[in-house]
Amino acid sequence: MTSQIAFFGEPEAGSPRPFSLATRAGGLVFVSGQSAPHEPAKGILRGETPAEQVRQALAHVAAILAEAGSSLDRVVQMTMLITDPSDYAACNAEYVKHFPNGLPARHTARFGVPTDAKVAFACIALVGEGNAP
Repeated sequence: MTSQIAFFGEPEAGSPRPFSLATRAGGLVFVSGQSAPHEPAKGILRGETPAEQVRQALAHVAAILAEAGSSLDRVVQMTMLITDPSDYAACNAEYVKHFPNGLPARHTARFGVPTDAKVAFACIALVGEGNAP
């Protein structure tokens, strides 16, 4: 096992984001909290419903995991953050579709953000077999 830590999606100089999107160390990938991307000027919309936002946020997490040498099917622990507890059932209904081979351990917490995000995810995943650079 290596003691090296690899950083993915480090913030650019002057960025208000003081963290990397993910780090990889000891055979694990740690993904920072991610909501669905939202850049209207580029035609990227996070979605309006909880299900749309779950789908887009998990696609974003999956892309980060892939860059770090892992995937959603290697997630061992997920954190789901929601802004409105009344969205819990709708978020869960979409969430389970993304883990057909088994649901990772998960905890859910309520959070507040200065955006219209309804849900965000953070996770820990195993590095994929043979995918680590």
